[in-house]
Amino acid sequence: MAGPPALTFLLLVLLLPAHQAIATAAGDAHGGPAAGGAAGRRHAPGLEEYGGGRIVDITHVPSDAAAGPLVRLKESMENGSDYNLSELRMPCHMGTHVDAPGHMIQAHFAACLDVDTLDLEVLNGPALLVDVPRHTNITAEAMESLNIPRGVRRVLFRTLNTDRGLMWKQGGDMSFVGFTEDGAQWLVDNTDIKLVGIDYISVASFDHLITAHVAFLKNADIIPVEALKLDNINTGLYMLHCLPLRLVGSEGSPIRCILIK
Repeated sequence: MAGPPALTFLLLVLLLPAHQAIATAAGDAHGGPAAGGAAGRRHAPGLEEYGGGRIVDITHVPSDAAAGPLVRLKESMENGSDYNLSELRMPCHMGTHVDAPGHMIQAHFAACLDVDTLDLEVLNGPALLVDVPRHTNITAEAMESLNIPRGVRRVLFRTLNTDRGLMWKQGGDMSFVGFTEDGAQWLVDNTDIKLVGIDYISVASFDHLITAHVAFLKNADIIPVEALKLDNINTGLYMLHCLPLRLVGSEGSPIRCILIK
């Protein structure tokens, strides 16, 4: 069952910038399939050494394709100003981002459960990267087949979305893989997972856009992180660090996420 027209429009607005087909510009600088490294960069795209570990940037750049320019120079030295001053304007659910409980639960929004209240101890810590069976959405059956042990609190789910390069393609694709309602509820009922990361703009599949989100967000202690860049990373255990902006009153925020192996 497809989502209602207003919701479909909203998702399209969010999906269009999510394509990251800026693979000739920002994509080159951020390690996408077409990446060759930006001129003048001192490090390989997305990789650095940190305390003997390897940092992998798993953040997608928000695109301005649908929303207009995200960053513009409000003051420009080239135009006679004494300084350069950039101004940022963008929806809070573009590129790699986090959902707060108030995103789809009005009672949580009224209770001010915004991104500034998200638990940083959940957003930072050991995380398991798993590959989801490629023939299915993340259903209850698919979740059960992954055999994720109790005690694991953060899981990044790599799906067919990464194989298809959906985050790098022009325009949105409603056939993206995500959680179904029963898959989300199975995770809530049968695991200790509190951070759910996925490799496309929505943690929920299109046909379960509202119901799967609600299954997660009604608990207020589960944090969906969406639009992760999981290309060419081995499955396994990593240290995950995700930091949203401190946007008081907002039900979503762009987020910078890295893995350390």
